Amino acid sequence: MKLVTVLMLAAFPLYCCAGSGCSVYKDLVDQTTDPTQSPAEYVAAFQEFITDNATAKAAMELKQCYLNQSNETLANFDQMMQAIFESVWCAAF
Repeated sequence: MKLVTVLMLAAFPLYCCAGSGCSVYKDLVDQTTDPTQSPAEYVAAFQEFITDNATAKAAMELKQCYLNQSNETLANFDQMMQAIFESVWCAAF
């Protein structure tokens, strides 16, 4: 599950840098790390990208993994994602 999480989150900056999904990427990161949002709300927010029950279950498990983290860990993750998003490499696209 950790590998899937890493691969999913690694793909989103590339998707954003391609010029087609920056707002989707920002929403995904914000909602993934929001400790007040439940897994069911998370799945509902991204329903257009969820095609079946297995994907919905995986998204709920992903969200639960983030809910299990401390606020400090979530803040550090946000900083890392912001650094990637604002990097020179990403801005080149």
